[in-house]
Amino acid sequence: MKTVNLRKIIELICSLVLAGVILYWLYKDFPFSQVSETLKHGVRWDWMAGSLLFGIIPQILRGVRWRMALEPLGEKPSYRNCISAVYMSFAASLVIPRIGEISRCATLKKVEGISFPKSLGTVVTERIIDSLIVLLILFITFICEIPVFYRFFKTIGFTPDQFFEKFSIAGITISVICLALIIGGFFYILLKLKAFNKFHDVFVKFSQGFASVRKVNNRYLFLFYSICIWICYFLHFYLAFYAFDFTTHLGIHAGLLAFCMITIAVLVPTPNGAGPWHFAVKVVLMQFGISIGNAILFALIVHALQTLLVIVLGVYGYLTLTKPATNKQTL
Repeated sequence: MKTVNLRKIIELICSLVLAGVILYWLYKDFPFSQVSETLKHGVRWDWMAGSLLFGIIPQILRGVRWRMALEPLGEKPSYRNCISAVYMSFAASLVIPRIGEISRCATLKKVEGISFPKSLGTVVTERIIDSLIVLLILFITFICEIPVFYRFFKTIGFTPDQFFEKFSIAGITISVICLALIIGGFFYILLKLKAFNKFHDVFVKFSQGFASVRKVNNRYLFLFYSICIWICYFLHFYLAFYAFDFTTHLGIHAGLLAFCMITIAVLVPTPNGAGPWHFAVKVVLMQFGISIGNAILFALIVHALQTLLVIVLGVYGYLTLTKPATNKQTL
């Protein structure tokens, strides 16, 4: 247990250091007095409010979609608890990156008694569906904006030819063999473990949760929610363009390209993508003629407001779940 906790602490420290280094590099010469002036006189708060609204809707839809996935398993938690658990999961990821999925499953187990492996299986399935949707968005955007993508990666010192030239056929073959041996060795160890039967029971429950989506009452509605979630995420970012004079002229293709880049950037394990998110926004906006000062100002304000929204929703979710009257209520 101490080893696990130590590893988590080290991961958290590395995550914070990485975010801090990138943010320091981006903002070391930035006049922060400009932020307060812009917040007072340079932000159209009607558009920003619309942007933030589309940050709330996808979390609600995630909670509703999650309950749909749990229902075929015979589990019927309240919509309110599912949504509040989602709120808390995003807030938890601000503290420890990538812990959100585990957090919301543990929360629902505590307040509703839902099997943790089953709920985790449904969450993994949701993530796979979300990943497929994101890959489709990335593919379409990439095809439409190949020159801009190339300029982006060239700006950060990385192009496809630089990547592939580092690997030979022999190197790739050896890598594949090593990966296969690692996977094979992992399963061999599992078979030898005395606790394998217990692991098998957990795996069965996880598999049930993973396969539950095939049995949802309305697959088309489930898919509709999944698509709407990502449309809302896009609008959450894109509508912020209209809140600033220097980005209001940017079209939807610029917003889509920037959205794709920040979606890739947040894969770097920092709190809410801090650092990589700012860097990706800066580089993309500069590709469309925005000055470096305005680009990083936009990134700083928008990311800060989005993070504040996650915190507020997380606190609301926590307060909702700690009220005994709501724990067994089915809405």
